[in-house]
Amino acid sequence: MRRRPPADPAVRALAGLGATGLSRRNLLRGGALGAAALGLAACAPPLPPAGGAAALTLPKDLSETEKTVAFANWTAYLDQDESATRYPTLEAFQKATGIKATYAVDIEDNDSYFNKIAPQLRAKQDIDRDVFVFTDWMANRIIRDQLVQPLEVIRMPHVSNMRDSLKDVSFDPGREHSITWQSGFAGIGYDKSKVGRELKSLDDLWADDLKGRIVVLSEFRDTAGLVMQQQGVDISGAFDKAAVEKAFAEIDKRVRDGFIRRIKGNSYLEDLKSGNAVAGIVWSGDLFVLRAETGNDNWQFVIPESGGTIWSDNMMVPITSTHRRNAMALMDWYYRPDIAAQVAAYVNYVCPVDGAKEEMEKIDPDLADSPFIFPGESYIEDNNIQGFRALSSQEDSDYSAAWAKVVGN
Repeated sequence: MRRRPPADPAVRALAGLGATGLSRRNLLRGGALGAAALGLAACAPPLPPAGGAAALTLPKDLSETEKTVAFANWTAYLDQDESATRYPTLEAFQKATGIKATYAVDIEDNDSYFNKIAPQLRAKQDIDRDVFVFTDWMANRIIRDQLVQPLEVIRMPHVSNMRDSLKDVSFDPGREHSITWQSGFAGIGYDKSKVGRELKSLDDLWADDLKGRIVVLSEFRDTAGLVMQQQGVDISGAFDKAAVEKAFAEIDKRVRDGFIRRIKGNSYLEDLKSGNAVAGIVWSGDLFVLRAETGNDNWQFVIPESGGTIWSDNMMVPITSTHRRNAMALMDWYYRPDIAAQVAAYVNYVCPVDGAKEEMEKIDPDLADSPFIFPGESYIEDNNIQGFRALSSQEDSDYSAAWAKVVGN
């Protein structure tokens, strides 16, 4: 196995992440989801245009008279109670603030959700959402296109608990438009009881007995990123178009040969739950949720021998929101260490909040030691975990178009 330190210094800076509610203690004691550890990186997209915020025309903020906020997020990304019908930290926010919060699992993947709402945002038509969550590279695009509102961090006192290395990212200098929600990584997930053996590499996914039973993510920076690493590419470095095309060709071949059942966004979990798929390229925290929801402790997560990918997701206020200050109150709420710990105990993604580890120790010492939530630098280095480098606008357009053809096959 190749071992090398991550090229992006942000990976090193963030590896020292040091989160009352639902705990995943049984998941960890029942067998960790693989030996891999978790890190996060504020990947470095190009700088957004300077001076754009001042030119924005914002809608009137009705937060003072309309005590509501609508939150759009991804699947399995907020703490739930045992019945999976309530969100305890969101209910606590409503009780503490008097703001009625609604929560919608709207986001399948970055591209599909953005393409759905972008025409309305550009036309300044309300999308009925006050907070949405996008990955760094898409957050860069949205901020660059001036489709989100600036934040008043002075009104968000708990955001000071953000890890120092996250406070000034290149796609949003000074965090004027976005706040990190969670971070995690992509790797291999599988049901060991149905596969019957350990899967350690991407080559292990392409076994004849798994043909047609594999799902992979529609986020090409994760799926193609893992393939590129296997092909010897440093995805945080200066790779070229040929390297991306080679990875796309490999994935396309596996689709055409019948190994990959589906290329999907967050709904890939439904194929795993139903048994239509037994393995695939997945996101780390989802496997903890899958274990809990199915009661099946055989679900495993591993970083492939050739390396894993890192990403961060970010909360932002869409340009059409008329409840900006309510949205900021919600975002600030999730930077309370005790609240961040409760969320982290459920979702098992990397927590961006200083002080959450100490709060987690009060809930569950096992989770406080989990590298999936609070990773250390050695885990990052030992598993060759990298952030997919920032793409130029032209690269982004070209690669997204090429990937759409692969997904459509």
